[in-house]
Amino acid sequence: MHPNIVFPELFLKHMEHTLPSHLSMNDFIEACKRPLRRSIRVNTLKISVDDFKVRAAEKGWTLSPVPWCETGFWIEETDSSVPLGNTAEHMSGLFYIQEASSMLPVTALFDEDRELSRVLDMAAAPGSKTTQIAAAMENRGVLVANEYSASRVKVLHANLLRCGVYNSALTNFDARVFGGWLPETFDAILLDAPCSGEGTIRKDADAFANWSLESINDIANTQKDLIESAFHALKPGGIIVYSTCTLSREENQDVCHHIKSLFGDAVAFEPLNQLFENAGDACTEEGFLHVFPQIFDSEGFFVARIRKTQSVGSEMVKKRPRNFPFQKASTKDVDAAAKALKDSLQLTIPKSSNIWLRDKEVWMFPEAIEDILPEIKFDRIGLKLAETHKNGYRWQHETVMALATGKEANCVELSVDDAKEWYMGRDVRPEITPIKGEIIICYRQQPIGIGKWVGNRIKNGLPRELVRDVNLFLA
Repeated sequence: MHPNIVFPELFLKHMEHTLPSHLSMNDFIEACKRPLRRSIRVNTLKISVDDFKVRAAEKGWTLSPVPWCETGFWIEETDSSVPLGNTAEHMSGLFYIQEASSMLPVTALFDEDRELSRVLDMAAAPGSKTTQIAAAMENRGVLVANEYSASRVKVLHANLLRCGVYNSALTNFDARVFGGWLPETFDAILLDAPCSGEGTIRKDADAFANWSLESINDIANTQKDLIESAFHALKPGGIIVYSTCTLSREENQDVCHHIKSLFGDAVAFEPLNQLFENAGDACTEEGFLHVFPQIFDSEGFFVARIRKTQSVGSEMVKKRPRNFPFQKASTKDVDAAAKALKDSLQLTIPKSSNIWLRDKEVWMFPEAIEDILPEIKFDRIGLKLAETHKNGYRWQHETVMALATGKEANCVELSVDDAKEWYMGRDVRPEITPIKGEIIICYRQQPIGIGKWVGNRIKNGLPRELVRDVNLFLA
């Protein structure tokens, strides 16, 4: 962030009334002017934290732990000529570039409730918290990931596939529908609400471009609608984590108190002062985390954990019956697909998933979604395993990215030069003896796609939208 950034005068006056008495306004302004530390989160669906630390050391990366996320680290690079997003480790899904403060909501969501079988992420794109939730769930249960913006659903989907998530179901709705369409359905809900973004000034110089008290109040009204919907969609006994990347009370504490005023004793605020060491430094009297940039040298953020202690009489609205284009596979079809997958790629269909068919497509759905399939339209569920043809199955890139470990017998390890060629969408000719059929392509023992031997070359199976052609990793 530029040190000469100018804050709207009205914003500074507003912050004077918002900052807790023990925090300095000068410290707040100076913190907002400092560059934001880069941070990443290790994707434990793909690699353990210990193994990632070894990889990081080999690359000359210095990792400093984020106190509130056991898989989060601030990162310093000795060579920044290749963007983090173009490193082999990122493209193979080993980590997610995520601001440290934004790791807080998911940590709060799983603080005491580790076994959650049905979770809703109401505003999911681009996927940082969604993939963090999936990793915490270990790909079990079902994670309904909703995104209001249709254009952002594609980005969300790409990040889920890169990170090997297969327990997700994507929707594209105004999240205010969930309370009436799926009442008392979810064990836990993350509402990372759309907000004015006051906390993002350290990385976004335009964060205050359209700032006004009027816009804050308008946004707060939307947030109140969303948290009402979330509360109705939550099972009694379940948890909502409400979060924003903004600082004003109107969008934070006031929204939480709004839901309390509506539902009284059915709403319990659960304090977060013990969430991590020194969490109390950012806690409000209610136990919410109100993180100002100078407290932990991070983005500004707000997190509240809210328990629904009893039912509030939520009812399902009537909806039109809809055509569902999939049918559940027969035992015979399931056995045939499982055997072919094992024979060709040495991969196994997870026990928490079921096989569904659409025309010639074979899909893997999370088992926990089945009883809500008739109630809502999903844009995409689970992952597409294969397409059938007269000679068997044509396995998909996402099958390998989600299910392969890199230890399968039919893996082909590429050199750095061949791996770059692969990511550029080109066939490769490794100097090894060809084997018949489809193979798992790996780089540094991590799966990066599916290929097929044709003569002495491997035909590239990378989806076109994933092809890269500039500034790729060095090694």
